[in-house]
Amino acid sequence: MPESKGRILVIDDEAAIRESLETLLAFEGYQVDSAPDGSKGLGRLEAKTYDLVLLDLMLPDRSGLEVLREIRRKDIDTPVAVITAYGTVQNAVEALKLGANDFFTKPWNNDKLLLEIERSIAARRLQSENTQLKRALKQRYNFSNIVGKSETMLKVLELVGQVAASRSTVLLHGESGTGKELMAKAIHTNSPRAERAFVAVNSGALPADLLESTLFGHLKGAFTSAIQNKKGYFEIADHGTIFLDEISTISLETQAKLLRVIQEREFVPLGGVETMRVDVRIVAATNSDLRKLVEEGRFREDLYYRLNVIQIDLPPLRDRPEDIPSLVDHFFTKYCRENEKFLDADKRSRLTFSPEALRMLMDYRWQGNVRELENVVERAVVLAVDSVVPVDLLPATLLTAGGVSVKRRLPVFERPPEASLFDILDEFERRLIVEQLEKYNGSQTETAESFKIPLSTLNQKIKRLNIEVKRKRETVGSRQ
Repeated sequence: MPESKGRILVIDDEAAIRESLETLLAFEGYQVDSAPDGSKGLGRLEAKTYDLVLLDLMLPDRSGLEVLREIRRKDIDTPVAVITAYGTVQNAVEALKLGANDFFTKPWNNDKLLLEIERSIAARRLQSENTQLKRALKQRYNFSNIVGKSETMLKVLELVGQVAASRSTVLLHGESGTGKELMAKAIHTNSPRAERAFVAVNSGALPADLLESTLFGHLKGAFTSAIQNKKGYFEIADHGTIFLDEISTISLETQAKLLRVIQEREFVPLGGVETMRVDVRIVAATNSDLRKLVEEGRFREDLYYRLNVIQIDLPPLRDRPEDIPSLVDHFFTKYCRENEKFLDADKRSRLTFSPEALRMLMDYRWQGNVRELENVVERAVVLAVDSVVPVDLLPATLLTAGGVSVKRRLPVFERPPEASLFDILDEFERRLIVEQLEKYNGSQTETAESFKIPLSTLNQKIKRLNIEVKRKRETVGSRQ
């Protein structure tokens, strides 16, 4: 049987009409239920979920408008199309006011009816998918999903919860990898602007002229390569939130224009003369001391005070080591799912660090903060051959920092009974290459040199063994 196009409920007191619609809709691939009056129709709606309701306005026990009113009292989303032989403009207007999605008169045009039913169901499903995506996004960046139970993190989350509902500008201060972008998304997602755009700008990654065009947009001909009009991020983020990462790196000229947006809520695109007004909440982030930059003349004092309405300091990981076990568990599960290995029945990771390895993680200074810890856990997932990750699978930087000299042993493999010698050798070779790529930060050239083989040979092996090559992430922000 082909998959159903949807479930439809027909509420009509005429048996011939019900049978006609059931035949027509079933032939088109819909599942159809029917009811001869309003009470039975409402009863079916209580028992099942439908993608669309076809409702007659003239029913023996109550009017169709009453039934429609009762449907909308309990369910505002399911499409309802009203069908009646008494199709007056007044009835149509009243039904639409009560929440009907469409209106047909008897006798109807089958092709038009089927087209409108398909359109209504498709629109409802798209709306449902969007709602689910927004709910998933909000859940992802909800405060409860930010990993951290330490007292310092709980204080940060309490402050974030207080400021999220306002429109005040927020300045997030913290070292690289402490989770500034994640916190900015949490502020936006828990604010009244959650349904609008969240736009992130890495100010430090763009040259001054390109940053200005990116923020404020430009008109065709504003500069040599401006071949068409382009919206800026402030216009895109209107009624939403813009996140300005590495705010300390922007030029003094751009700072002046940014100050105007904050104070006047307006700007002029490059090459333009007309002022554009916007309502954008600004969340900025920096790992620098802006007060010191102001004293050095490298950051405008008036902009500093405009940005620093509410400052939130994100603690480095070394100041909250009690959060490390929770973070490790979180990242173990994340990367075990990505690699489809070491998962239990609930899709949770079975991996753990050995007590000695975990102690070294707790004692380490974590200059790269949560981002660095995430890299270490991801590496452990890729190289692990047993559910307990030993010390010698930690990166050399951790071992050296801990004053431990561990002789690297060759990986030990649990050979499946059906594995051939070639399978074992391929897996062994794969692990060696992955470990060496990790050592050289994903550089295939340096890895090939360390193995004393041509780069082309290494590339062939990477392709044959299906090895994913990626460099360590260097952008600011945490993916807790």
